Amino acid sequence: MSRSVRWKSLVAVLAMSVVAPFLTVPGTADAATARVVSVHRVDGQLALVRVYSPALRTVITNQVLLPPNGAPTPVFYLLNGKSGGVDGDSWLRKTRYRTFFAGKRVTVVSPVGGGYTWYSTRGWQRYLQHDLPAAIDARFPTTGRAAIAGLSHSASAALDIAGRDRRFVAAASYSGCPAITSPTGTAAVVATMASGGQNAFAVFGPAGGPGWVDHDPARNPRRLSGKAVYLGAGSGVPGRFDGPVLGYPGLLVGPTQVESIVRGCTDVMRASLARAGVRHTVRVFSTGAHTWGLFYRELKDSWRVIAPALHR
Repeated sequence: MSRSVRWKSLVAVLAMSVVAPFLTVPGTADAATARVVSVHRVDGQLALVRVYSPALRTVITNQVLLPPNGAPTPVFYLLNGKSGGVDGDSWLRKTRYRTFFAGKRVTVVSPVGGGYTWYSTRGWQRYLQHDLPAAIDARFPTTGRAAIAGLSHSASAALDIAGRDRRFVAAASYSGCPAITSPTGTAAVVATMASGGQNAFAVFGPAGGPGWVDHDPARNPRRLSGKAVYLGAGSGVPGRFDGPVLGYPGLLVGPTQVESIVRGCTDVMRASLARAGVRHTVRVFSTGAHTWGLFYRELKDSWRVIAPALHR
């Protein structure tokens, strides 16, 4: 089977998985229980795992990379970007992360959905913090240790969620803006969510208010004490890892400017962790615009921080 045919088959399965939640109505006895509804093995490494979430009251499809054998492994929750992995805008479609994780003793889980929510609505936060881990641990052999990472839109949520639950021993932000109460951070949240028809103030409340502060990792650095923390960013100057964006000057300004903004957010987070005495690792690449090429580069670099924490 050719690569194009395999991808078309996967797209068809993903499309059905988006429709399927609306066809699944759990019984009353099951409505309060997070659980795996089905597992579709695409191949020996990739599975599409559908999880019923009491918090969201629907079924969510998750792209899962399984380890090479059946031994218990830690779990790495790797969030997609602003669209939630819909329409192929995902680690699965945009990077070679399958090659990177092949043979590694870890289960990698990426939810599909939640686009433009900043993953901070009550339902999505509970899904990522409670429902999904509970369902994965019940269905697959795991060690009980977990890490969570996000890119751009989802990076702030990854650090926020990690700080709220002891199961997460490591967290990473790839070109994210975890300082959401800073002026640029608030503007980034509002603009990103609005681009998908979401209202940031309906989620967090008035700007600068308790809701924003509570979900701002830079305002709550001590929540990450004792965890392995990685912060990545690029300079904003496009480099060879950025790929096709270099061939389209009309698009160059967007990724360059966005990466400059998130680098500022990353600097705020770094300073906050340092003041709080929380150990962390920061990597600012000399080149890199806000592209999947940079995100993947950060993912690979972060593994030197995440893997030891997961396998400790």
